[in-house]
Amino acid sequence: MTAKLSHTDASGKASMVDVSAKPETDRIARARGSILMEPGTLQAIQENRLKKGDVLATARIAGVMAAKKTHDLIPLCHPLALNDVQVDIRSREDGKGLDVETSAKTTGKTGVEMEALTACSVALLTLYDMAKAVDRGMVMSEVRLVAKSGGASGDWTADSSA
Repeated sequence: MTAKLSHTDASGKASMVDVSAKPETDRIARARGSILMEPGTLQAIQENRLKKGDVLATARIAGVMAAKKTHDLIPLCHPLALNDVQVDIRSREDGKGLDVETSAKTTGKTGVEMEALTACSVALLTLYDMAKAVDRGMVMSEVRLVAKSGGASGDWTADSSA
């Protein structure tokens, strides 16, 4: 099955999707990603001992700000009036770093998947930036959409085994 790309016209030229005829619906998206680091780096973050300040608070704020600026960062994204953005950062169950989970909500004509993904990505980048002085070997990974709801395509949840 070949899906038609939504951001290209019949000739293959990139274009913004016209959403003017679509109804407004409540839309929610969640994204998740991880950053792996040395145990000492994780401990320093958790104990708020890094010179740049409160790493977790700064990454949460950066994620929210990024979601609000997604349309400035990703070509052809519509500017959205976001109703809510959440950025949750917690220690990984395996103790090897941090997991970031974000959510974005709006009532509108287009989804908030890119806003949730952008919030997650920028929160991870901020964690790296704040802690790179003590651990340049950190690895950001597994950034993905985990769920979305609303709109004509309905609800979707990622396969938990992936």
